[in-house]
Amino acid sequence: MSWKLFSLLLEASLMTIFVSTISILIGLVLAILLSAANLSGIRPLQWGGKFFISFFRGTPLLVQLLLLYNLLPVMGIQMPSLATAILGLSLCTAAYQAENLRGGFEGVPRGLLESADMAGFSPAQTFFHIRVPIALRLTLPALINEAILILKASSLVSVVGLVELTRMAQNLVASTFMPLELYASAGLIYLVINLTVAVLGRQLEQRLPGAPAK
Repeated sequence: MSWKLFSLLLEASLMTIFVSTISILIGLVLAILLSAANLSGIRPLQWGGKFFISFFRGTPLLVQLLLLYNLLPVMGIQMPSLATAILGLSLCTAAYQAENLRGGFEGVPRGLLESADMAGFSPAQTFFHIRVPIALRLTLPALINEAILILKASSLVSVVGLVELTRMAQNLVASTFMPLELYASAGLIYLVINLTVAVLGRQLEQRLPGAPAK
């Protein structure tokens, strides 16, 4: 396989990394808001949060992407393929990250919460300054794993017309009839990306306060 073909795959992998990174970050923000809703004690917010998590964890990402792609135009909302792909991935990963964070929030020491209350912290201050940092620290391995899963799942966004790594490999196979070389190369690029994310995640985990000593 020529360098030109491989360079096209590398170029498409940048789109995969971009879409996945933005989706993971947006999903994390949404997951924190979902956790806030579930901890608020307000029944409608709790029910809404649980329904959101159940829906996006209980249906395939491919179906979610196709639903968005076909539903938004019916609602009069015109979005480019890139925005649709990011929206779909963000909503999906938000549900999984929220479920991961739930265990982290349950692991926050009650003594810290009581100390914050005695210090005059408002519920919002306690949530964002105490609960969230501790929950993120406790669930970091699970969040890194979710990031890797989203990177792999991003191959599905080709159904909304976005040309990322997998779609590029498919297009090149259709024109060159070299499926083995191209799909193997795409798989190798995915592997390198995911191994890099895993290594960076471990380094981050070690650098955070409270990390176990080596």
